[in-house]
Amino acid sequence: MNILFFLTPKSMCAYLENDCTLRQALERMEGAGYAALPILNKKGEYCGTLTEGDMLWAVKNLCGMDLRQTENHRIMEIERRRDNVPVSVTTTMQDLIARASEQNFVPVIDDKNTFIGIVTRRSIMRYCQQMMSPED
Repeated sequence: MNILFFLTPKSMCAYLENDCTLRQALERMEGAGYAALPILNKKGEYCGTLTEGDMLWAVKNLCGMDLRQTENHRIMEIERRRDNVPVSVTTTMQDLIARASEQNFVPVIDDKNTFIGIVTRRSIMRYCQQMMSPED
């Protein structure tokens, strides 16, 4: 099986650009309804993952708990606890599943490091559930 079967393409993903402010990231994450979003640069390359927790600590440590200061800080200034490790579009299913067991989504990149989408743990679990369910 090919990992593209599970791919949510970039055009359907919420993500942050690496030059956006903390305030823009807060608003984008709130609007998207996700607890973590991939960060991309202007070339579309994957740069990391920003989580709600990362932003909470940034508001405390960079902004002194003053939400007005969130406009003065770019997201790449934020210390991130950990980035979701991307996989190549040619990654095996075994490697994808191993990565998904550690991350709620797996960024997928092409051979030029360009972000092409994500594979969610949920999509893999749903597929497994369908395969294990008896036919109706």
